[in-house]
Amino acid sequence: MANRERNIQLHFMVTPRERQLIAEKMSLLGTRNIGAYLRKQAVDGYIVQLDLGSVRELVALLRGATNNLNQIARRANETRSVYATDVEDMQKRYAELWEAANKILLELAQIS
Repeated sequence: MANRERNIQLHFMVTPRERQLIAEKMSLLGTRNIGAYLRKQAVDGYIVQLDLGSVRELVALLRGATNNLNQIARRANETRSVYATDVEDMQKRYAELWEAANKILLELAQIS
């Protein structure tokens, strides 16, 4: 072991399904050397850490818009009329939704 360039051994356990997935990915690359494959993935593989704050914001805006729409629909069914302020509020909320959705799309486009 003293003459080896790689003289530190790492060990980890996987499930049968994980082992199958590793084998499938190795096959796609045309490699049979699991050590070389795992070393390459550990050193050069991509790590994706998603910040889902924007998605949570979008979901909160969707909930608010849905609640407002339900209230407007309920009122419209009761009174047979819709108030201009309700329509303006919904337009504002939908503008916020589109703004949040566009922000998420821009962030996703920057992932490479």
